[in-house]
Parts: sequence; C-alpha cells; structure tokens
Amino acid sequence: MRLFSILLITVLAIGCSTAPETVESPFTGDPWPEIRAERISTLLAGAMGENDLDAWVVICRENNNDPLADHVGCENAGGTAAFMFFRDGDALTSVAISPRGEATSLEETGRMDEVITSERGAGIWDTMAEVFERFGPETIGINTGRSPITDGLSHTQYTAMMSGLPSQWTSRMASSEAMIRSWLSVKTTTEVEIMALAAEITAQWEVEAYANAVGGVTTDRDIADFLEAKMSEMGVGNAWSPEQNPAVNSGKDRGHSHPTDRVIQPGDFIQTDFGIRVHDRWVTDIQRFAYVLAPGETEAPQDALDKWEAAKRGNRAAFEALMPGATGNEVDRAQRVVLEENGSMPVMWGTGHPVGYWAHDSGPGLSGGRLGQEMRRVPTQVIKTGMTFSFDGFHKWELTDSTTKTISVEEMVVITADGARWMTPPQEDLILIQTPSN
Repeated sequence: MRLFSILLITVLAIGCSTAPETVESPFTGDPWPEIRAERISTLLAGAMGENDLDAWVVICRENNNDPLADHVGCENAGGTAAFMFFRDGDALTSVAISPRGEATSLEETGRMDEVITSERGAGIWDTMAEVFERFGPETIGINTGRSPITDGLSHTQYTAMMSGLPSQWTSRMASSEAMIRSWLSVKTTTEVEIMALAAEITAQWEVEAYANAVGGVTTDRDIADFLEAKMSEMGVGNAWSPEQNPAVNSGKDRGHSHPTDRVIQPGDFIQTDFGIRVHDRWVTDIQRFAYVLAPGETEAPQDALDKWEAAKRGNRAAFEALMPGATGNEVDRAQRVVLEENGSMPVMWGTGHPVGYWAHDSGPGLSGGRLGQEMRRVPTQVIKTGMTFSFDGFHKWELTDSTTKTISVEEMVVITADGARWMTPPQEDLILIQTPSN
C-alpha cells in the first residue's frame, strides 16, 4: 500500500489544547552500551587505519566533557581521564587511565581492555607517557578540528597535555577529525534498524498532521503543535532546537525558523521539516509537503503539480547518485543538473548531509557540485556502505511579491553495496488539504 497517495482532507482543524496521553513507545530500554561496544570493536580500527592513525586519545572530564565521551565510554568521568586506543593492523587495544572511584566502575563494566587507576590530584600525563612507551605509536590522533563534534579537547586540556607529555609523543600528535568522520558516519545494522523505524514514525506523523488541517482555518503553529503533542505522547525528543522543530512554513522561504500563526491559504505549499530523537541518541530529518486546494477543487492545478514533480526529480537524481565510491559533490551535481533542466532558480543549500547522532551528523556533505565549478575528489567526501543521509530535491521560484518559495523533498537513506535504500517510503504525491466553501 502506498503511504503517500494523494489525500483529500475533510476533517476539522487541529486542536492540541488537550494534554496528550502517553502511548506505548517502541524505543524502550537502552541499546547504546551494546551498540557502542560493537562500534568500537568492529569499526574503530578500520577508521584509524584509513586515516593512518596508530593511536587515538580522548581526554575526558566532568561537566564540560568531550562530545565523543559517551561514544568511547568516559561519559562518567569525574577528574581528568584518558581513553586511549591502539591499533595493530585490524586489532584494537583500549586502555583507560582514570581516577580512583571511576576506575573501579570501568573495571566492573569491562568495557576497556585495561584500566589504570590514577591517584586524584596526581595527574595522568606521566602514566600516559608510560602507556605510549609500551605501544610505541608513530601517529597519535587527538580531538582538535574544525567541527564542534571533533573539537572536544579544550585549550586548557591541550596546553596541559603539551606541557605534561614528552615531546617524543606530542610531536606525533595530529587532529583526529578525519578519523572521527570516518568512524561516526558508518552505522551498524542495528542502528540503521532503529533509525528506519524512527523515520517511518516521523513521516507518518507529518501525514497525520496534514490530515487534520483545513484551508483558511489551520495555522502553521497548529500543525507544529500537533507534531509536538505526538512527540510528547511517545516520549521522544527533538532532533534539533525545539524552537525550530518542527519548522512549518506555508508562506515564503524562511530557512530554518520557528512556525508562526500564519493561516494556511488556498494555493499554499506547506513545508514541514521535522525530526525526532529516539533512545536519546539517534535522530531523523524528513520533510513532507502539502498543497492547499481552493474551495471546490479536488486536485491541485497543473502548475503546482509540475513544481512538485520537478523537485521530486531532483531528489530521485540524487538518490540514484548515492552509491558507494561516489563523492558528495557528485551527488550534489546530479541534482543541480536537474535543477537547471527544470528551470528552477539557483538554490544556495547543498543537496544533503549525514544524519544519525545529530541532524547534521559527521560525514561527507552532499554539496560542492554547483554547475560551472570544478569538482575535486576529496577522500573525506567518499560515500561508503553503512552511511546514512538526509537529502533534498529542490525547486525554487519567485512569488508575486519578489520573495521566493522552495520545495525541498527531503528523505532519509542508508547506503548499501547496491546503492541507496530508503529508510521509509518516499513521498510520491503532494498531500492535498481542502478549503471549505463557507
């Protein structure tokens, strides 16, 4: 059965004032500890090898911790702790240096191969030097980089480490940013299953929100309230800032912004950009579009349908280009060729981005493919099996007041050996919203 067949809406306007009841959530329990262990044991050594790192060090601390602390298991650090990973071919050895107390817990959980207890106040640098002497790494990755995800080492921590370790080891240190991008961008089978279920629910809620909308009555804020109520009922979180999630817009282009009290009108394209966070870990990012019919209309005008189909063609061109071994700029270029063929105005946004732990996750961006621009093949842009993306198909035109409107058909996929696979069935047809005659 096609989930997104054209819908003719005959129900009353949304009302969300009643406190929602909690419904049973499919996202119970905490699968992360097991998944994290699998990610470290099966994916980390490979990512380090791809980026020529013999060792990787994450320095953890209390309160303002490294963004990757809970990806390696040091989210409960009190005093300064070091989580060190050493690669020998495809084999990986993990060593934690942790203050007494937290070290006991680490030993009990067994998540690290070795736990070394440091006395509180004594510092960890001498012990780190001893561990480096034992493993003798030639290249050591540390968490400095251009993105917030990879730039977890604070200035104070960095200067303390540089002065506390012998130059024999600090001279071998370099940013682990490329390695982190390689590691985080690939998801396990279990992670993909969780994200696919979350994507299905996200898309279905957006369709239900439109099914409760009425032209000339419902506001953008009403549609957002409906989705927020659904999130509250199931106990899931926001994929990004609550102020802008969901982003519902029936008027001119507003980018990432909050929903307003604008009443939806005949002739409007309604854009809903929405994502949920499940297990307090994985997120979705999906858009669904509806069109508001004039009183008495049963189908959208041909011009509106043409705009929708043009945007969808761009999305499907990107989908076909999402293959292992392709680069993000090649995917972006595939869609921009369609944009030009369809007569769209230029679009400033890239075609897509990784999605997973964050709505804009770590990994290859689907951008850099503008027509007339030289495309270079950058290793960090190469698409691999197991990566997950959210990406758009665009069509942009000018409105009568010289502002613009853009359709951005946004879907989620996982990359397989044979190419992209939808995480939930894509939107094929515009969702139609009726407007009463009186």
